[in-house]
Amino acid sequence: QVQLVESGGGLVQAGGSLRLSCVASGRTFSSYVMGWFRQAPGKEREFVAAIAWRVNAYYGNYLDDVKGRFTISRDNAKNMVYLQMNSLKPEDTAVYYCAARHDTSTTFDYWGQGTQVTVSS
Repeated sequence: QVQLVESGGGLVQAGGSLRLSCVASGRTFSSYVMGWFRQAPGKEREFVAAIAWRVNAYYGNYLDDVKGRFTISRDNAKNMVYLQMNSLKPEDTAVYYCAARHDTSTTFDYWGQGTQVTVSS
């Protein structure tokens, strides 16, 4: 079992930055693909970014709309995953969720409670 707790959300002006953090429980954190999702009011939850081990390093993949603005990273020693968000836009406003799936799984099975990000224009 993995428990996830997000932090770092808040209110920021357009063009500003925020860094979201997520701490995970469990002793095999490095075996999990970690991701960030978001859900805006009235919309379905959507994938934002994920980071996974591939061959010899961790690689991130991103929603097209956030490429070049958001960066996902992780610190396995601290069981942490981060989402650095720069050049924020009002349309980035949403509840952001940290998620985890074991590297052998195809679905994200573990979710945090979410943290609100609000970008004002």
